[in-house]
Amino acid sequence: MTNNETCCHKTKKRSQEEHKRLVNRLSRVEGQIRGIKKMVEEDAYCIDILIQVAAANAALNSFNKELLAEHIRTCVADDIKNGREETIEELVATLQKLMK
Repeated sequence: MTNNETCCHKTKKRSQEEHKRLVNRLSRVEGQIRGIKKMVEEDAYCIDILIQVAAANAALNSFNKELLAEHIRTCVADDIKNGREETIEELVATLQKLMK
């Protein structure tokens, strides 16, 4: 089976530590989003909501940075070592999407 045949079904086995770190970060973001929703429901002041949205965005950006760094260290490095140069183009396309 070639890489192209499995490209739509890629997965990544994460260490227990990495999995826990990422899930914990997402749980914090989820809590922030619930808090923002509650603020809207309770008619909180706009500026207070905007500040919380900025904090949630920063938390998601931190999650992205951690996930991207781990992806480069593992998936990208392994693919390059194994001659799968198309991974570089995938990474470039991903970075372009993240930088919009």
